[in-house]
Amino acid sequence: MHLFALFAAAALQFTPQTIATDLKGGYQVIAVDMNKDGKPDLLALASGVSELVWYENPAWQRHVIVSDVKRMINVWPMDVDKDGVPELLLAHAFENEAARSVGIVSYLHFDGKGWTMREIDRLTTSHRLRSANGLFINSPLTGASAVAPEYRDHTPLVAYAPGDFQRRQISVEDEGVVHGIFIHDWNRDGLDDVLTASFKGIWVNLAHRDGTWTRQQISAGDPAPWPKSGSSDVTVGHLRKERFLAAIEPWHGNQVSIYRYHRKEWQRQVIDDSLTDGHTIHAADFDGDGRDEILVGTRQGGRGVYLYRELKGAWTRQVISEGVVAAAGCAVADFNGDKKPDIACIGSTTANLVLWSQR
Repeated sequence: MHLFALFAAAALQFTPQTIATDLKGGYQVIAVDMNKDGKPDLLALASGVSELVWYENPAWQRHVIVSDVKRMINVWPMDVDKDGVPELLLAHAFENEAARSVGIVSYLHFDGKGWTMREIDRLTTSHRLRSANGLFINSPLTGASAVAPEYRDHTPLVAYAPGDFQRRQISVEDEGVVHGIFIHDWNRDGLDDVLTASFKGIWVNLAHRDGTWTRQQISAGDPAPWPKSGSSDVTVGHLRKERFLAAIEPWHGNQVSIYRYHRKEWQRQVIDDSLTDGHTIHAADFDGDGRDEILVGTRQGGRGVYLYRELKGAWTRQVISEGVVAAAGCAVADFNGDKKPDIACIGSTTANLVLWSQR
């Protein structure tokens, strides 16, 4: 059943361009300036190939960062040495089954001539990497003792400070599969906080200036019984001054849920329950009206890329693409300099990287 509104505003127009077709197991794409020219490039990670690559804007020339790396699952850039070229944290040797997942975390640095790579940690099922408050964040998929389909174990959330790279614990309170994290200053104190989406719902880990963290629940997510409970991926958007959350639920789920704060609680509204294997979600103001839209990608079924827009209290859905890219990951940025957000998505079973430029 489609729960989104059947009426729609004028559709936004996008022109597709295929950047690559050899990214077997395509999983993550990031918009980041890799060469100090002020333009967002595309950093692409595919679990089924052994090369980590980036594509240079605007001709999208392919560059290899490292090769001979097995089962990569996530990468994150942060310019640690402030030279304009980001350092990278890379999670590899990943498997869904904790007992078989080594969970290697490696640090990559560009010295002006080439990239060096060194292992800094091994943490089972290391899965989502981000940065917050000058730290790299690592969110494993499950705990070390988790077994399908229940995945009953506490799942750690850790950080690394560039330099010593010693593992610092943020929390071990989450449970089950923790699929998505999102960095956002939740309590508006000037520090980055870490939102997590898991079988236990949506939680926020609040950073404090003394280096400690505290954890609060935002929502339980999908109320279905474990292991179909909770959330899979989460993002934060704004409808002008109003903050909202958008989530894919449950794990690799079929629902797009919106959370809006009303009567002192985050109230859940499912706006679409027709997805198959929803896997990536972003909020951005695509039409420049001060109200964020929601971008969602799915890996199976229609293998769609969809844009949801709020109109007169209801949400409409626009199909950006179906059947072209099994969107495991997407990135949103102004790639062509026209001050309009564009979309890049990487495909898992389709092994491709496609850029949609807004017209």
